[in-house]
Amino acid sequence: MGEAEVVEPTSRQQPRSKDAKASTLTLYTRAGCPLCEDMAEHVRVLIAGTGHRVIPVDVDADPALKAEFGWEVPLLFDGSTEICRHELNLPALQEWLRAHS
Repeated sequence: MGEAEVVEPTSRQQPRSKDAKASTLTLYTRAGCPLCEDMAEHVRVLIAGTGHRVIPVDVDADPALKAEFGWEVPLLFDGSTEICRHELNLPALQEWLRAHS
């Protein structure tokens, strides 16, 4: 019998193991923010198929968030840990994905 062929996954991210826990990322944003829309789209593409999800939160809808973040959007967080600010930090998000897969 010949050796089995090893086929590498074609997606950018490795499939999640069955015992890995999916995380929810928070994307702080505001309506009409092109940078926010760009980051949201890139994050959705990068986490597709990983089991993780991203939840957008409009800082203008909550006075406390508006006071805390002001114009500092978009911001991508895992809990209280900031991953990106203003634009996608691809190496930081890829590192987060490796650590959470």
